[in-house]
Amino acid sequence: MKEKIITFFQDVVKEMKKVTWPTKDELFESTKIVIVACLILSAFTYIVDMLINQVLKGIF
Repeated sequence: MKEKIITFFQDVVKEMKKVTWPTKDELFESTKIVIVACLILSAFTYIVDMLINQVLKGIF
């Protein structure tokens, strides 16, 4: 059991060395894209909600 745990962590270290981490600039650009996408999706959801609300007020 102890050997399996040690082997697991050795494998984790090997795999983590293969990871290519983003640079600060890449991370900053990705973050901006995510924030803008969230704002657009939020605005779209708000507009659709308001439209549905108005339609339902007109029906009832």
